Amino acid sequence: MKLLVHILVSAIAVYVCAHVLPGVAVDGFGSALVAAVVLGLVNGLVRPILFILTLPITILTLGLFTFVLMGICVELVSWVVPGFHVSGILSAMLFAVVCSLVNSFLHGLERR
Repeated sequence: MKLLVHILVSAIAVYVCAHVLPGVAVDGFGSALVAAVVLGLVNGLVRPILFILTLPITILTLGLFTFVLMGICVELVSWVVPGFHVSGILSAMLFAVVCSLVNSFLHGLERR
């Protein structure tokens, strides 16, 4: 039950961010739900591998390259999920940051 609530909260965050940010579009809540699940899988499986492979660049940029990795993960999700569209890497990076903040806020409300 807790996993289902977590997925729904993440889908709400994706849906809200897609409607607020320019350059990001989602066709409906179903697409946002699928995008949230795929984004969770990409962040859990692909992002750690990319982080390890790009560790020297991340160290040289004092961690700022992590934002690029987050954008790459969002772009990957937009390629895989039909109905979830991102116009470019900058929009993807902005979406990743804002969606993370909205997701944290909504999960904070969920705990209360």
